[in-house]
Amino acid sequence: MPWNKKAGMPKIVRETHEIDATGKVVGRLATHIATLLVGKHRATHVPHIDSGAIVKVSNVDKIEFTGRKWEQKVHYRSSNRPSGITATKMSVLREKNPGEILRHAVKYMLPKNRTQADRLKRLIIVK
Repeated sequence: MPWNKKAGMPKIVRETHEIDATGKVVGRLATHIATLLVGKHRATHVPHIDSGAIVKVSNVDKIEFTGRKWEQKVHYRSSNRPSGITATKMSVLREKNPGEILRHAVKYMLPKNRTQADRLKRLIIVK
């Protein structure tokens, strides 16, 4: 009698969500995207299985901040070298690379574990 059980992880079918970022606030949009990437929107969510969706975001250059954050907020990135911290104002980053603002916000809302990089790869930002 042959072995009938299939071993391994179950096949994950990922749905694609398309989000228009026109006029949306960065923080609220980032929490919604992080929830979709983790897979918590599904009824079958299990923490140890990465069952999140693929998220495509368009019109990122039209995102909004509340208050005076375009002038006051600063985006930091590090090269992990001594004195390797670079600070960029959000108003400057908005003109150079507006997708980086949203990617940075989503990255720090995802769990800090080994699945973070794989989940961030499923975030597709279309200009």
